Amino acid sequence: MLNPINTDAVIRGGGAHGRFPDGIHEAVGWWLGACFVSTLKAQRIVVAYDGRATSVLFHQRLCRGAINAQHYACTVLTLRVADEGTLLRAMTELGDVPGARVSTTTGLEGTEAVSIVLYGPDGKPLDEDTGLASIRRMIANDRVPIPVNETAKGRIENYPHPPANGGAER
Repeated sequence: MLNPINTDAVIRGGGAHGRFPDGIHEAVGWWLGACFVSTLKAQRIVVAYDGRATSVLFHQRLCRGAINAQHYACTVLTLRVADEGTLLRAMTELGDVPGARVSTTTGLEGTEAVSIVLYGPDGKPLDEDTGLASIRRMIANDRVPIPVNETAKGRIENYPHPPANGGAER
């Protein structure tokens, strides 16, 4: 691993969380995307971010990692800027697919903290038993999946329309 992280400190609470760039860096987005797809064996996921510049970087890397996860040829549908409720509605609208949302906050003295929350098909953030422990272990052991060949690579698409307002609440 070229730029390791403290996986126990960063991969927690439903995803990855840390101060940027000291505790978490953009490659973590790639690693999470690839491990998330492989762990859940996902053929399709929905992703969103909060619109902040740092979130865009992590969102892009998350999407690229997800489409490069082994043989899954995952389709990543991006909502682009969306809140958690919109993401959850889109996940439901697509038949209970997994999802992820990137957000950034700015603290005192301009320090940024990035959070990438990974949601299972049930709309709940991943926990130790639903995949987070496996993802942490893959990253800690430098076992981030890569595509087996070019035909196994997935694709990134824009979500075709905003999720319906009346989507099922979770």
